[in-house]
Amino acid sequence: MAMDATTGRVDIAADAEAVARRVADLLTEKALASTAQFVIALSGGSTPKRLYEILAGPDHAERFPWDRTQLVFGDERFVPPDDESSNYRMVEQALLSKVAIPPANIHRMPTDGTPADAASRYQSTLQRLYGADTLDPARPLFDVVLLGLGENGHTASLFPGTAVLRERRSWVGACTPLDAPHDRLTLTYPAIASSRLVLFLVAGAGKAEIVAKVRAGDAAQPSTHIRTEGELVWMLDEAAAGRGGDV
Repeated sequence: MAMDATTGRVDIAADAEAVARRVADLLTEKALASTAQFVIALSGGSTPKRLYEILAGPDHAERFPWDRTQLVFGDERFVPPDDESSNYRMVEQALLSKVAIPPANIHRMPTDGTPADAASRYQSTLQRLYGADTLDPARPLFDVVLLGLGENGHTASLFPGTAVLRERRSWVGACTPLDAPHDRLTLTYPAIASSRLVLFLVAGAGKAEIVAKVRAGDAAQPSTHIRTEGELVWMLDEAAAGRGGDV
């Protein structure tokens, strides 16, 4: 069922809040239906933050199978975990500190040493979680990968003009964006492709133009090259879909 960013299905909700609630329902449904460990690659950003707050709320937290859910990170700024710019800090405050997930099930990207060394260590973490050093197309690494979309076409920390876009073997890479602060760690294209479901969460009229470019196959946009062995769905609000004003 392989899909990419141009062929993925589009699901449109009224606004950013509706997108977050729809994704929370979907994640809970899929996690409960799974009989094995359920592996989610988390994203940073405002819409995912609201998603995490909803998952930590009464409608989801007590039903979600946290004991067999493994949480990894799609990307991270190379800053300490308590830094205001840290994706981990945001997720910890919005979700992790509020639900009964075992600490061993939370896999934070390391941000000590050098970025290249940290990327290698995180790949080793993912390989242990996966149980193999090589990805098998028949056995995805992730059940769900959550992705955002920047106005410059980046997703995760796959930024325009960076060498990590050319990575085809490693699961995790390091990069220094040309137009954003901080060195970064990021899942690579092949790691993201090893997934049952990729969800782009995008809200706001400011994203409508880049959504249209990626959907049209503009090769200059890093997000255009996202693919998955499974299903890909664009979870958009009406503004990001070009149907209304900003949210």
